[in-house]
Amino acid sequence: DFWATWCPPCRREIPGFISLQKKYEKDGLMVVGVSLDQGGTDAVKRFIQKNGMNYPVVMGNDRVSADYGNIQAIPTTFVIDRSGKIVSKHVGYEEPSVFEQEIKPLLASK
Repeated sequence: DFWATWCPPCRREIPGFISLQKKYEKDGLMVVGVSLDQGGTDAVKRFIQKNGMNYPVVMGNDRVSADYGNIQAIPTTFVIDRSGKIVSKHVGYEEPSVFEQEIKPLLASK
């Protein structure tokens, strides 16, 4: 999930990712946040702690954004299967149920 602390739809999506991570972690789900904040890691770390984010967050940059097709808008979320194949791409806010419908079959196939 490409996101930033200053992005309202990104912040709105995060509780859903927290819930999905908690619910499906035992089945192998790994939510990864890629912060595109430019103000440094301190603000991101504070945001993670304040919001109880239970999944890893890495700092992105222009190169990472380019590697994923030149991210133009956030949030942009990719659903990736166990083999590393991109299954879907979502630009903009999505309800947690949308992601849940996509990940359940992927988690079932081991």
